[in-house]
Amino acid sequence: MAEIVNLRRARKARDRASAEAQAEQNRITFGRTKAERKLTEAEKTLAERRLEGHRLSDDPDGKDKA
Repeated sequence: MAEIVNLRRARKARDRASAEAQAEQNRITFGRTKAERKLTEAEKTLAERRLEGHRLSDDPDGKDKA
């Protein structure tokens, strides 16, 4: 015979597990200190500047039209 399952309890357990997974993702995404956020932003800015510095110009004079 099959095991009898209380559907209300099963639904609540599923919802709790889903909420915990979302909370874990939020802790990863938003749970950083101000120093960590500033460091990440500085690294991102540096990478963008390096990439822009290596850009080749289409203009033979070396001046961009933009």
